[in-house]
Amino acid sequence: MTEPFSVRVTVRGYETDIQGHLNQSVYVNYAEHARWSLLRAAGISQAGLIAKGVGPVALEMTIRYRRELLAGDEVEVTCGFEWSKGKTFRIEQTIRKTDGTVAAEITALGGLMDLKERKLVTDPHEYFRALASDPRPFNL
Repeated sequence: MTEPFSVRVTVRGYETDIQGHLNQSVYVNYAEHARWSLLRAAGISQAGLIAKGVGPVALEMTIRYRRELLAGDEVEVTCGFEWSKGKTFRIEQTIRKTDGTVAAEITALGGLMDLKERKLVTDPHEYFRALASDPRPFNL
């Protein structure tokens, strides 16, 4: 298996809470940033998705907080898609400090919505494969 796609992020001071820890909602932002970065790396833009009449949707997300993050910490946010037969897919993500310490593990369940019908498409991996100029980041 290849290494999962990843992006680097530096924790900014305004993202921290009163204790100086990264605010819990920002972990979701980091995960979303990595997912959209993966789409761009695969050659898929928001405009391209809209032109096809589809959009990614989050159905559920679980975050396991492992270690605190503080302002100035540099992290790598990974993103790996796991495909199944059906309308949904899993996204496994890890937020890891540069020293290798895992700060958080995120598991998400997603789908691809037909924007006109407002229903999930039957085969999201095929839509992504067709839209991508490079489907490798999706493990396709």
